[in-house]
Amino acid sequence: MMGIHFDEQKKIFHLSAKDTSYAMEILKENYLVHLYWGKKVQSFGNSNPLQFLDRAFSGNPNKEDRTFSLDTTPQEYPQYGNTDFRKPAFQIQLENGSTITDLRYKSHEIKQGKEKLLGLPATYVEDAKEAETLEILLEDLVAGLEVKLTYTVFADYNVITRSAAIKNVGTENLKILRALSANIDFREADFELIHLPGAWGKERQVERQPLRPGLQGIESARGASSHQHNPFIALARKNTTEDFGEVFAFNLVYSGNFLAQAEVDQFQNTRVTIGINPFDFSWKLGPSETFQTPEVVMTYSDQGLGEMSRTFHELYRNRLCRGTYRDKERPILINNWEATYFDFNAEKIEEIAAAGQELGIELFVLDDGWFGKRDNDTSSLGDWFVHEEKLPNGLKELAERVENCDMQFGLWFEPEMVSVDSDLYRKHPDWCLHVPNRRKSESRNQLILDFSREDVCEEIIKQVSAILSSVPISYVKWDMNRHMTEIGSALLPSDQQRETAHRYMLGLYKVMEEITTAFPHILFESCSGGGGRFDAGILYYMPQTWTSDNTDAISRLKIQYGTSLVYPIVSMGSHVSAVPNHQVHRITSIEMRGDVAMSGNLGYELDLTKLTEEEKEAVKKQTAFYKEHRHLIQFGDFYRLLSPFEGNETAWLFVNKEKTESLVFYFRVLAEPAAPLRSIRLKGLDAKKKYIVENLGQVYGGDELAYVGLSVPHDIQGDFQSYVWRIKEV
Repeated sequence: MMGIHFDEQKKIFHLSAKDTSYAMEILKENYLVHLYWGKKVQSFGNSNPLQFLDRAFSGNPNKEDRTFSLDTTPQEYPQYGNTDFRKPAFQIQLENGSTITDLRYKSHEIKQGKEKLLGLPATYVEDAKEAETLEILLEDLVAGLEVKLTYTVFADYNVITRSAAIKNVGTENLKILRALSANIDFREADFELIHLPGAWGKERQVERQPLRPGLQGIESARGASSHQHNPFIALARKNTTEDFGEVFAFNLVYSGNFLAQAEVDQFQNTRVTIGINPFDFSWKLGPSETFQTPEVVMTYSDQGLGEMSRTFHELYRNRLCRGTYRDKERPILINNWEATYFDFNAEKIEEIAAAGQELGIELFVLDDGWFGKRDNDTSSLGDWFVHEEKLPNGLKELAERVENCDMQFGLWFEPEMVSVDSDLYRKHPDWCLHVPNRRKSESRNQLILDFSREDVCEEIIKQVSAILSSVPISYVKWDMNRHMTEIGSALLPSDQQRETAHRYMLGLYKVMEEITTAFPHILFESCSGGGGRFDAGILYYMPQTWTSDNTDAISRLKIQYGTSLVYPIVSMGSHVSAVPNHQVHRITSIEMRGDVAMSGNLGYELDLTKLTEEEKEAVKKQTAFYKEHRHLIQFGDFYRLLSPFEGNETAWLFVNKEKTESLVFYFRVLAEPAAPLRSIRLKGLDAKKKYIVENLGQVYGGDELAYVGLSVPHDIQGDFQSYVWRIKEV
C-alpha cells in the first residue's frame, strides 16, 4: 500500500510507494535529516538510528554537544555556512552580503494526489488516489526565508518525486545563488556511478565507474540538457546487473542547464544532489515571491537496471507524456532531409510521398527549407511564412497533394532560432540572446531568440500557429540546432542577467504548452541536432524525440540502448537512411537498418524514388511487419539482453503486458573466424506458459526460453547482421 505516515512521538516520516520506502526524522533543534531510502518496509521503527560521535574538525552548532555536527549528519536539504562543509543543496545571499542560512522544520502537510508545478513540466496523476504528497515547510527566521520540500509517492510505481519552493517571507530582497531540487545523503559509498555522456551523433553512451572520495558528477552549462550529458545519474551496488541488485536513480524533469553530482566525504558518506546548474545562475527574490525548482524523479529498483528502466518507461508513458498521442500508435514516416536537403520543389515532394504510400509509409515530413528565402542554412530562421519561389502554390496546396497520395503531412520548424539574414532580425535585432558590446556568435549561421521575453514568445506562438491553423498538418518536428552563448537579455536589469537561461526555459515551456494545447491533433516530435535535448522536460510537451542525427545502424545500437536506460521506446524516433551512411559512411544492409529502426518509432530518411526493386520489397516487408507489431514495440515492456558496450553483439526484447507475444532482436557487428556458437536467454515471458517460436515452428515453455534459451542461427554470415524471433503464446 502507498502512504505517508508521520510518527508524532518519534518525529519520523515514513513514505511508502509501490515497493520502496523513504524515511526522514526531525532531529535535535528541528533539523530535518535523512534516515532511509530503499526496499519497502511495512513499518519503520528506525532499527538503524543515526549515531553521533565527536569528530575532529566537524564543527558543532551547539558547543554543548560536540557529538552533533551537520558535517556528519545526513540531511534532506543541506545549507551553507552552518557546520556542514559539503556542497549544499541551496544557497542564498542577503542584502547584507552574507550567504549563510539555518533552516529548521516548521510544519508539514500530507495531501492526497499531486499538484501541478507552476510553469514547469512534471509527472501528474489523473486520479488523486494514485499518489500522496508530503509538503514539509522549513524556515530561517533571520533570513526571512521559507523552503517547502515536496515529496510525492505513487501507488503503482517505485517512484518518489521531489522538488523545492523557496519563498521570501521577509521585507528585503534575497538572491538565490543555488537552488537544487533534491539531495540524498547515503550513509555509505560502496556504489558505482552510472550516467549517459555523449556528443553530437554519439548521444547517451553508458558510463559506469566506482565512486571515489571527493566530487564526481555531470553538468550542462550549454543552455540545453545537451548531447554531452543527460540529466540522469544512478548509484548502483557493485554487483548490480540488468536483472539483479539495487540501484538508486535520479532524473531531472528539466531541459536547460543542470548539475547532478555525488560527493563522497571523509567518512564514506555519499551526498547526491541534482537540479539547476548553479554556474552562472542567480535569481532575485523579492518579498512574497517564490522560486520553484524543477522536479526530480527518483526511482528505486532491487531487481537491477532493467527494472529501473521499465519503471521510468511506464511512468513516463502514462504520467509524464500527455495528449492525444500519449496512448496512440505512432505513424511510420518518411522525412525528405537526407533525400533532398534544401533542394526540392512541390513535384519532388509529391514524388517521394507517392513512393512512400506504395511502400506502406503513412506520413510525409517536409524538413528544413520550406520558409522565408531558405535555400541554405544562412537565412530565414524566424520568418515562418512560405518560400514562394520554391513553393509558388503555397504550403496548403503541397499538403493537399501529399494527402491525395493517402499520406499525412508533417512539417519541420526551428522556432527558437533567428537568422541575421531574416525579416524578423532586421525588425527586432534586440530579440536575440546577446550581451552589449560583445560579438554575437553566429553558430550554424544563427542566433537564439530570447525566450525570456514575453513579446518574443508571443510572436513565435503567433507565427507558428498561423501555419498550423491554415495547413492540414498532423505532425511537427521541433528542432533546436545550437547551444547558448553570450547569454543575456535586453529586458532584464543588470542584477537579473544571470536569470536569463532559466527564464528562457520557462518561456520555452510556455510556448510549447500553448502551441501543443491549441493543436492537440498534431504529433509533436522534439529535436536538438538529434538527441541534444532528449529529456523528461520536453517529453511532457512532445511525446517523442529524434534520438540522434546519426542514423547509422551500428552507431544506433549504442545510442538507442543507452537512451533506453531512462526513456521509453515509444519516445524514440529511429529512421532507415541511405548507404553509405551520411554521418559515418558505413554500408549496412537495408534489413539490418530496418531491424534497428523498428526498435523505436520507425521512419525513413532517404530518397524513396531511387530504391531498387529489391529494396522496395524489403521496405514493404518492414512496414507491414512494423504495423503488425507496432503496439507491442511502442507500448510493451522492454528488456535488454546483450549490451553493445560489452561486446560484439546486441540483443533486446519486447513483450506485451499480457505476456502472450514477444519480439526478440539480435544484432552482430563484425563476423569473426572460429566464432563460438551463441545462444540467448529470454526475459519477461511467463514461465508457466507455452510459446511458439514462429521462425522455428517449435513450441517451448516460457521457463525453458528463459533458462535454456534460443540458439543464434549459425548461418548468419558477414558483418552487420541482424535476426528477429517472433514468439506467441500457444
